[in-house]
Amino acid sequence: MSDDAKVAVQVEGRTLTLTNLGKILYPETGFSKAEVLDYYQRVAPVLLPHIAGRPLTLKRYPEGVDGEAFFQKHVTEHRPDWIRTARVASESSRGRGAGPVTYLVVDDLPALIWAANLAGLELHVPQWQVPDIRRPDLLVFDLDPGAPADIVDCCRVAEDLRPLLEAEGLEPLAKTSGGKGLQLYARISGVTSEQASDRARAFAERLERDQPRRVVSRMTKALRTGKVLIDWSQNNGSKTTIAPYSLRARPSPTVSTPVSWDEVAACRRPQELCFTAETVPGRVARHGDLFAPLLRRLPSARASATAPARAPRPPPVPGPVLGGQPACPAGYAPAGRSRWRRARRRRAA
Repeated sequence: MSDDAKVAVQVEGRTLTLTNLGKILYPETGFSKAEVLDYYQRVAPVLLPHIAGRPLTLKRYPEGVDGEAFFQKHVTEHRPDWIRTARVASESSRGRGAGPVTYLVVDDLPALIWAANLAGLELHVPQWQVPDIRRPDLLVFDLDPGAPADIVDCCRVAEDLRPLLEAEGLEPLAKTSGGKGLQLYARISGVTSEQASDRARAFAERLERDQPRRVVSRMTKALRTGKVLIDWSQNNGSKTTIAPYSLRARPSPTVSTPVSWDEVAACRRPQELCFTAETVPGRVARHGDLFAPLLRRLPSARASATAPARAPRPPPVPGPVLGGQPACPAGYAPAGRSRWRRARRRRAA
């Protein structure tokens, strides 16, 4: 079978045509498009609840992570008629008006596999859901280290930020960015995105005042060397952050992964909090979804306090199966995995 062959599969009753399955999207590790699809199928039960109802921005890498990439907000017109979309009046992150955007909304496995088949490696979502546009249910702090600081420094800052948040009644949880940093999330309700940004900024500035040698709350690059930026601006209603369990476009297929506070406290080396598409499904099978508490929505002025919470989905069932058919046709996934393992062995030698 050639790399550009098309394969029709059934995914939960939907027919999808998968393309270019043999294409290597992560050249350094030999990780193929078939393996990308297989990864997203495996983690879908824990990933989907965190992106359901949220306008999705794809970061697409049609030529792989070493090639040209682009963010796609407007969903392509060439899509199945069952794909859910949401039309959102757009604003720039600086508050200037723009035209409406028709976003993709991924609520189920067929839509997720369809998006991944577009080489949509990275999944980015806002802190709010439709129809409650720019009324967030999540507060986020993006901890970004300025070299030579790293994720270990982010862990120390996260430990200091946590009690400040808890003192205000928030219950923060942590995940890796899939890159150099760490992100903290907490449930909120009854506020606008602007109010959430103001609240996050106050926390960031307070910790900056307390620890000026370690923490910075301003984006100015000259201020960030050796410090951890607490980026509160990701709460802007027009901005997005990487979704839990999303792949990242790094040399290897790293994953933005929820972690426990015990893991944050114990981290002393960056590699201790580096997770990949190969390791995350097993981690989920062992620990479940560490971000599941975020799915219990708080009551708000626009939602009944008695409304049922979304129940977390069960952990993924092992096995590369899409609707009863192999997600990775024979000859693709095994070869990709062996190339990946050989690449790791060469680096370790």
